Amino acid sequence: MSTLREADWALARSAAASVAAPLAVERVPVSATDRRVLREDVQARCDLPSFDTSAMDGWAVAGQGPWRIVGDVLAGGPYPDRLASGTCVRIATGAVVPVGTLGVLRWEDARVEGDAVLGSVSSGRDIRARGEECRVGEHVASAGTEVTPALSGFLAATGHDDVMVTRYPRVELILLGDELQESGIPSNGRVRDSLGPQLPGWLARAGGQVVSHRQVGDQLEDVVGAFAQAVGQADVIITTGGTAEGPRDHVRAAVEQLGGRLVVDHVAVRPGHPMLLAVLPESGGRQVPLVGLPGNPHSAVVGFVTLAVPILDSLLGRAPRDLSTVPAAEELRAPVGHTRLVAGNLEDGTFVLSPYGGSAMLRGLSQSTGFAVVPEGRTAQGEHVLWLPLP
Repeated sequence: MSTLREADWALARSAAASVAAPLAVERVPVSATDRRVLREDVQARCDLPSFDTSAMDGWAVAGQGPWRIVGDVLAGGPYPDRLASGTCVRIATGAVVPVGTLGVLRWEDARVEGDAVLGSVSSGRDIRARGEECRVGEHVASAGTEVTPALSGFLAATGHDDVMVTRYPRVELILLGDELQESGIPSNGRVRDSLGPQLPGWLARAGGQVVSHRQVGDQLEDVVGAFAQAVGQADVIITTGGTAEGPRDHVRAAVEQLGGRLVVDHVAVRPGHPMLLAVLPESGGRQVPLVGLPGNPHSAVVGFVTLAVPILDSLLGRAPRDLSTVPAAEELRAPVGHTRLVAGNLEDGTFVLSPYGGSAMLRGLSQSTGFAVVPEGRTAQGEHVLWLPLP
């Protein structure tokens, strides 16, 4: 496959998704599945609820009232006998409804006179029937689904102790540049590293696990050495800086020295134009993707959502993300021949851009939840654009 140069933005995303395949699976407890990706279709192992259960605190009554009180039913302990007509038992929410129950008379709707209960209740009232939510064997979730906390709870409720998920992709993060300062107030022409602190968070949100995080200077031999070490222990390598074509930009040369191949070399997008995607050979025969992000922080995040997120999706076996369309609150523009990603937010379903959106700026991005994907030319106020949410 030949290198895509000045690649169309959407085509670059597709190319990134194609360079990786799902990783191995592991079985984990349902309590540890939040944001994990299922690798198996899951079916209910029991009816839910597993028995007729009371939806309210009150009285389980049989036949017509008034009803004589004959006992109590608490959650976790079923009533041992069939409920005879004209009798009732106190019942707690979630408790097993006794056999013979007409319905549940809510506590606040009942009147108690001595050992009798008076009120009115219709057949089946406030009873959650067995299997009302799902039946044993019913489909619960599909392979490729990213688990939410609610789905974790549903998996447990339907009888699952553990499920099969994709293992976390191992990510090697390499920050390139002699000018980077890791702490304190920047001085003497150096700049404070802002990508090192944020990229692990973006990676975690996208499903990756950083196994190494280091800074490398602007010497070709150091870059080659860092890449060679990373390729043996990572599922994907992400670099920052060094993707332009200046005298100290060594990413392309390092890829070439290691026998790698450029898949995408520059993307026709603003910001983020100098991003690249390569694959490096590993001794075991694997092809390890390398995403080269520009050094400017805003541009780097655009590169991350363009190239890194589709790779992580593929490694996790997660379905491709379909983008929704939303109206723009104001006119938006993109250069000729380029897509523009504009940081902003959705307000009542409408895209509103953030200020301070330059490629070297993080202020606007820090107040944004995603990007409007603006095609070349002019997009008038009220016209629709694609919405790309941040991880």
